[in-house]
Amino acid sequence: MSLNQILQRLADPSANHQLLKIKRGVEKESLRTTNNGFIAITPHPEALGSALTHPSITTDFSEALLEFITAPYNNISDLLDELDDIHRFVHAQIGEELLWVNSMPCQIKADTEIPIANFGRSNVGKMKHIYRLGLGHRYGRSMQTIAGIHYNFSVPDSIWQLIASSKRSGLSLKDIKTEGYFGLIRNFRRSAWLLNYLFGATPSVCSSFVYGKTHKLKLLKNKKSYYSPYATSLRMGDLGYQSEVQASLNITYNNLKSYTRGLRAALQQTCPKYQVIGLKDDIGQLKQLNTNLLQIENEFYSEIRPKQPTKSGESPMQALLDRGVEYVEVRCLDLDPFTLLGIDSTTIRFLDTFLLSCLLSESPLSNKREQCEIIHNKNLTVYQGRDPLLHLRHRDQSIPLKEWGRKILTDLYPIASLLDAAHGGNSYEVAVAKMNTRIEQPALTPSARVIDEMSTHNESYIQFGIRWAKQHAENFAARSPDEALLIKQKDLAKASSLNQKETESSDYLSFEQYLEQYYSQ
Repeated sequence: MSLNQILQRLADPSANHQLLKIKRGVEKESLRTTNNGFIAITPHPEALGSALTHPSITTDFSEALLEFITAPYNNISDLLDELDDIHRFVHAQIGEELLWVNSMPCQIKADTEIPIANFGRSNVGKMKHIYRLGLGHRYGRSMQTIAGIHYNFSVPDSIWQLIASSKRSGLSLKDIKTEGYFGLIRNFRRSAWLLNYLFGATPSVCSSFVYGKTHKLKLLKNKKSYYSPYATSLRMGDLGYQSEVQASLNITYNNLKSYTRGLRAALQQTCPKYQVIGLKDDIGQLKQLNTNLLQIENEFYSEIRPKQPTKSGESPMQALLDRGVEYVEVRCLDLDPFTLLGIDSTTIRFLDTFLLSCLLSESPLSNKREQCEIIHNKNLTVYQGRDPLLHLRHRDQSIPLKEWGRKILTDLYPIASLLDAAHGGNSYEVAVAKMNTRIEQPALTPSARVIDEMSTHNESYIQFGIRWAKQHAENFAARSPDEALLIKQKDLAKASSLNQKETESSDYLSFEQYLEQYYSQ
């Protein structure tokens, strides 16, 4: 069935309402900082509960790197309301500390001063901590303090059944979904450069972040910040989640088998560079989980992941192999410093439209030539995306970024129209139109606005971040949590602390046995 045929089916009132069942969720990271822009060295606030077991407030790499997780929602307003509630509660618990609004880190005096997240004494807590120790040794701690928005997206089984009815393949619904989500991922990666252009908000970094590193950035006149004049998302470039080791991995997205085969190979292959780090320190404490190319699957940095919720003690790869793909996790979004929550409804509606298009469009299998094009286009967009003369590579041809961007957005309007028919109004078409203005006027992109504000206010990257962080903090302070929200969040925090204690007391394996059992999957 062609895209037009699927769109016609979904335009029918008997099927159109199924689009209301699309689910999306957000995982938003934010560094806690002092009020003068240095990374906080205080432990995870006790009032926030257990970072190991709390359903919506945890930490990522560092004790200072908070992560807020919403439930999956059919309704965008409900999602943003939950994210707002979490922010209001957290702001009320962190005193004079701020939540950093930028994806690239605040001021960091030294790598060793970044506190690694602690998850308690349970086996799963120890594993999380040692994994992070390993990340610090492998990539440096400062890289691990980079924050972002992760966007989770899924469509209902009723839409998958509509797609399956056109295939006559004899596949199970689980296999239809898995095959379809991998098709989405391939199409997403082909056009992911567009999201770096539209939503990238990291054209500049603090001088402390690049201290001692090789880079190609220019010094801003205040001498405390570096930038690239046409950059969009330095977070997604070689200063961000990149490594030579991972660049050599052969992990493809043509199907679940090829994807998990590549991951498994990386999990089992010893890396000489990581052997030099060593497995244990002088007193016998683990410095990393192992010396392989990847310690666990999550170490593989990708702009999008196939996901299946895991059971207790289950690895992400085993969950995928057993139950297939249930949703995708988009990982290439910078925090938007100009929005209160780091993301807003317009961005969400655009992402829904873009991802649905990736899902419904034909998605041929990828090859090495295309993989090289994808990497080439991403790297160019990261550093030069707002250059009006920039050309990308598309099917071995050179094409202006603007021309390709216009075509992608034009093709999104029928999808946006379908979503508007289901929801009422024209918010989805408006979201696509707004992104079209960013193609035509690069000065409207978040990355351009960051540079423009730093110039207008004659401020450094850090001063820009502090100004916006304080502005957001004042907004949340003016809307402090009411009694109902406080009771709800305090109950969640208390329950999570009790759950951590239960987890710790229920361990029956030694840590060595626990790791052996985990990796035996």
